[in-house]
Amino acid sequence: MADLSVLILCGRSPRHLYVANRLCRSAQPLAIVQETGTPLTPVSIGRLEPARLWRKGWRWLRDRRRYLGDGEAKYFFGDAPPKLDRSDLVFEVPHVDDQRVVDLAKRLDPDVIAVFGTSLIKGPLLELGRRGIVNLHGGLSPEYRGADCTFWALYNGEPEKVGCTIHFIDAGIDTGKLIAHVSPDVRSDDDELTLFWRAIKDSAETYAELFERMASGETFGQHQPGKGRLYQVKDRWLRHERALNRRLAAGMLDRVALPKRVTWFVEPSECPPVTTELTRAA
Repeated sequence: MADLSVLILCGRSPRHLYVANRLCRSAQPLAIVQETGTPLTPVSIGRLEPARLWRKGWRWLRDRRRYLGDGEAKYFFGDAPPKLDRSDLVFEVPHVDDQRVVDLAKRLDPDVIAVFGTSLIKGPLLELGRRGIVNLHGGLSPEYRGADCTFWALYNGEPEKVGCTIHFIDAGIDTGKLIAHVSPDVRSDDDELTLFWRAIKDSAETYAELFERMASGETFGQHQPGKGRLYQVKDRWLRHERALNRRLAAGMLDRVALPKRVTWFVEPSECPPVTTELTRAA
């Protein structure tokens, strides 16, 4: 366990719990802030603009269909129920930008604030964490920023660009200094969700390794070479999903043989990025 204090901010899906548990085992957790979301009421729904209400409704329906059942829970937790190992540290808020989160971070003064699965962070929280505020993003920035990046990498015919980014958070969306790219091995029978989940599970190990390396004195962070493309929820429609499903069924990944790859972005004064390829276990 690294001698590094960490405040964890996360969502409530099984993948979020899995990553939070892994980080708790790799450093000194001070608290786990869990974003519960603001409940929709007839009054709040009535205040939404029609376009925003439509996007929220479509996202809810689409995610219900994609995550139907307990597939994600079994992938990350097996037959055990998904839960946080350190439930004694949990602090729940409807939104991560709640002033109580800022107050908590100021009081605890952690070395690092670690984020995965929350809403966009804005305001004074961005300035806290003695060694920075770090995020796990489900795409390879800067080319794939925003939502559904595993889907779009596959849809664009670029399975080699499926993966996650660990980066420092700035005021933009997935635009902060790069720490690591984590790309999972790609198999012929994969689909969007298996690749996404595998990338998250692999990234949890790299996230934990980051804490150990930071505690030993290593420094990370390189500016992103451009802004790439920001994918939004509204960009993805049923016709896109059907097109990708047809390509996967036709053997799109049959000739793709990619191992797990991790690229570290140490500070430029130390050395250039280093990519490690890990052979798939038999």
